[in-house]
Order: sequence, then C-alpha cells, then structure tokens
Amino acid sequence: MRLSPFSILFLVAAAAGLFFAGFSTHDFVQHLDRQVHDIHCSFVPGITDAQADPESGCALTLMSPYSSVMRKAVWGGIPVSLAAMSVFAYLLFRGLDLVVNQRLRSQTATVYLVAATGLPVLTSLGMGYLSLVELDAACKLCIGIYASSALAMVGAIGMWRQSMGPLDDGENPAEETVEPIAHHGMAFAQGVGFVAVPVALYLALMPSYDKYVGTCGVLEKPDDKYGIMVPLDNNPGGKAAIEVFDPLCPACKGFENRLFASGLADQVNRKAVLFPLDDTCNWMVKGQLHPGACAVSEAILCAAEKGNGKAVIEWGFEHQEEVRAAAKSSPTGAAELLKGAFPDLASCIGSKVIQNKLNRSLRWAVDNNLPVLTPQFYVENQRMCDEDTDLGLDFALSRMLSGKKEAP
Repeated sequence: MRLSPFSILFLVAAAAGLFFAGFSTHDFVQHLDRQVHDIHCSFVPGITDAQADPESGCALTLMSPYSSVMRKAVWGGIPVSLAAMSVFAYLLFRGLDLVVNQRLRSQTATVYLVAATGLPVLTSLGMGYLSLVELDAACKLCIGIYASSALAMVGAIGMWRQSMGPLDDGENPAEETVEPIAHHGMAFAQGVGFVAVPVALYLALMPSYDKYVGTCGVLEKPDDKYGIMVPLDNNPGGKAAIEVFDPLCPACKGFENRLFASGLADQVNRKAVLFPLDDTCNWMVKGQLHPGACAVSEAILCAAEKGNGKAVIEWGFEHQEEVRAAAKSSPTGAAELLKGAFPDLASCIGSKVIQNKLNRSLRWAVDNNLPVLTPQFYVENQRMCDEDTDLGLDFALSRMLSGKKEAP
C-alpha cells in the first residue's frame, strides 16, 4: 500500500507535537536551576528567540498550577509537557512501524492508532480550557500541541478508513487486515514505557531542593506598630504569614492563584504589607514599574479600615491592565477609576491620612531591610526564597508549614 496523504499527515502531526512539547519541556526544565530564564512563545520556536516577558501567554501558562503535577513531592512538579513529548514520540514510533513494516492494511492496528490519539486530544481539550478560561492566556507552544493532537487524530482516522477500502494497484490481496488483539496489548505496554522511562529519569536526575527551604532570611522587625497590615485570611488555626505585594504586580496575582491551587492556603493566616512599585509614592523605585499601584494601595488601606481590604485587592488583580492604562493616560486616571468602582472610598483615596499610612507601610519594609521586589512571602517571619514563589511554591510551602528541612 502506497503512503497515503493521511499517513503523511499523521507522521507530520506527531513530529510537530513532539517538537512543540519538546520546547515546552526545555523551557520548564531550565528553571530547575532556580534562576529566571527566557521562555519560547512562538509558533516557530528555535527560529524565534525565547522571550523574557513574564506576562506572555506561555510564561503565564508555564508558571501556572496546571503546568505540572506532584508539586508538593517534587520541586516544580513533573511537567505535563514531558508526558506530552513522550506520547507524541510514541505516536510517531507507532506510525513509522506501520509504514516500515507495511501494516497500513491492518484494521486493528489503525483502530489502535485512532484510540491512541484520543489521549492527547482529550488532554488538549482539558488544558485548552484551563489556559483560556482559568488563566486567560494564549500559549502559542500549547496551541501548537493542541493542533498537532487534532491533526494526528484526523490522520489516524483517515488511515483506519483506508485500511478497509479497496486495494491499490499492485497491492497483495492476501495482505493481513486483522491482527490479534494481544499485539495491541503489547503496544499499550510500549506506550506506558515511553512515558514511564522519561519520567523516572527526570525524577532520578533531579537534585535535592530541601536544603534551600528556610535559608533566605527572617524578618527583623515584624511587629505592626502602626496598623499598616491588611488581613487577607480568616484562618485562626493557620500559621502566621506576611505577604509583601504590589496590587498591580502580575507576579503577585500569579502567586495568589498558585497559593490557592496548592490547597495550602487554609493552613496560613496571612496579612499583607503593601509595597507598590510606583515612584508616585515609593521613593525606592525609579519610574512607574506598575503605574497606578499607589492609588490602588491607598484604596486597599482605606477599605481595610472598613474591614473590606481584600475586596479591593481582588478588584485590583482583576483589573490590572485597565488600571495601568488609566494611570498612563492621566496622573489621576487610576484614582478616578477606583473612586468610580468604590464610591464609599472616594473621600479617603488620596487623603493625607491614607498617604501617610502607605508611607509607613514602605517604612516597615525599610526597617526590615526588604529587597525592592514583589511578591515576598514570610511564614512565621521566615522568608520563602524568591525562587520558590512560582514553580517551587507547593514544595517549599508544604515544608515550611511542616517544619521539614534536610539535615545539614
């Protein structure tokens, strides 16, 4: 049987899926050195350079809680893209096996191929939903994987239908069309091996990260003498935690999402210290890294006096881009936007009293010798390392809460 367009489509789609999943896995794995790295976010990775934009769809997806599994047991977890890479490699192997061994007329072999493509298709549907609905992010590498999955299934279905069709000129009529089911039990076992072996090697080659937990310093003067901290949780039984953040910081929003996705949020009782990266109020930064952050911080402190600071924090996270755009268009744009959203805070936002309170919040950061960055997270005054606030959050926080550390 001649190589059909469907066979070619299947092989090309499997190779493309392996290509996209491979780049995604590479971007994930390079972060295992606990440093910040650029991330590929292109339909032609390898030709287009990786980017450092932390707000790109690929960066948001990679740093999200959905990019890996087993995060509490393994630093960063096991990347989903590693399994995807293994599955596409397996599909490519099975497709080449049918072509090289002239088994394209085997109905059971091609039906098996259709069933095998169902795994990446179903996974793509689930991950696509999480990416677009939960994260509101469009990851080009992910889209490449989704498209490859769909095209591989189309190719497999076409191959199956052709296996039942009339013979081509010169084709042997006695060619086998049905194979024993046991052959496909072995094929399934091969598929399990294609996934299990890379995962086992990944786990075996990972260094120990326990030694980093709890080694990044402590708060020197944690007391809230001026009442500048904003309650975030109502978990009296949880361990005391302080979160230093900027309400317009995308990384802070991502940290919040990862914390709740980890299932550990109810084990901490958090208070927030506002640290806007905006030189309108913060003399420690040059320029407006997050324009409008001072106005949102003032609104949070105003609302906190009424016992509702978290509502403004959630609103700020939800409207980060809108507030930043308003602040860029007008010096009072962010404040006016906030006053429209929270009329009961209008007289408080921008007042001398609340500006002084925000200044004391910044002074608290100075007194504790904090670096100029957000987010920062402290559990019982012990600082979580910056490298653990994204991919390593589940791993590090679970150990900080349990007191588990590697013996020196």
